[in-house]
Amino acid sequence: MKLGITGGTGFVGRATIAKALAAGHGVRALTRRPQSAQNGVEWIAGSLDNLASLADLCAGTDAIIHIAGVVNAPDKAGFTAGNITGTQVMIAAAQVVGVKRFIHVSSIAATKPDCSDYCWSKAQGEGAVMASSLDWTVVRPPGVYGPDDTEMFDLYRLAQRGIALVPGQGRIALVHVDDLARLLVMCAEAPETIGQIYEPDDGRDDWTHTGYVRAIGLASGKTVRVLALPRAALMLGADLDRLMRGADAKLTPDRARYLAQPDWRVDPAKRPPATLWQPEIDTIQGIAQTRAAYIAKGWLKP
Repeated sequence: MKLGITGGTGFVGRATIAKALAAGHGVRALTRRPQSAQNGVEWIAGSLDNLASLADLCAGTDAIIHIAGVVNAPDKAGFTAGNITGTQVMIAAAQVVGVKRFIHVSSIAATKPDCSDYCWSKAQGEGAVMASSLDWTVVRPPGVYGPDDTEMFDLYRLAQRGIALVPGQGRIALVHVDDLARLLVMCAEAPETIGQIYEPDDGRDDWTHTGYVRAIGLASGKTVRVLALPRAALMLGADLDRLMRGADAKLTPDRARYLAQPDWRVDPAKRPPATLWQPEIDTIQGIAQTRAAYIAKGWLKP
């Protein structure tokens, strides 16, 4: 097959390209900036607000895997542009070119649209996909971790120091990036996934923010002192981060509301069927692998 992939230069996108190539597929991948040549990959210059470039991406493909989106933005308009309008333009491009198969990477956040602007925007993006005439599949990842991830790197850095701040005692779900990427490629290959919504995870339902950080500490040979922050402390931290870093703040009030939500586990009934996909990477081993990769890159000290 020939797969068109958005978000191919990001954390999940790079892993998905690797899985697609390993499965023998060709890839056309969207990029804003010039990329190094890669066997089996055609880099298509463009962005999610440019219909012409997205139509170019779709040309000659058998399926689209739409990964690109916005996780953090300074305001609602930023989420709207990245997660709703961008998805709508991507749908239009696929329809113009005549590509029917569309795998949409959403987020577990879409299950609670009233929690934050981010959650709302992911739900709205899903809605646009499901209302289209495309042969869609929606995948809602929970917390995605693995080598090269920058979003969770701070947890590993703090655990290395023996102390970490986490959002309360909230329950979470996790999936390794390679397991997620494998599922996305499988969805493109398997017609029985059309019209399905999947929430993949590592098969465990006992993770908490605290437990995850302590598992990172064990991989580091550290006993981590975990400080669980209540919602009010998270919101105060968001105000301070915005005061210090302005538009570059990572802990925005919207992000704080998301983190303060007490339960981000997947719906077991929406896990992919075992005949199609099962997680292959044990999370404890995956955490150790991720830490080793950070060390190899020089991001962490041994």
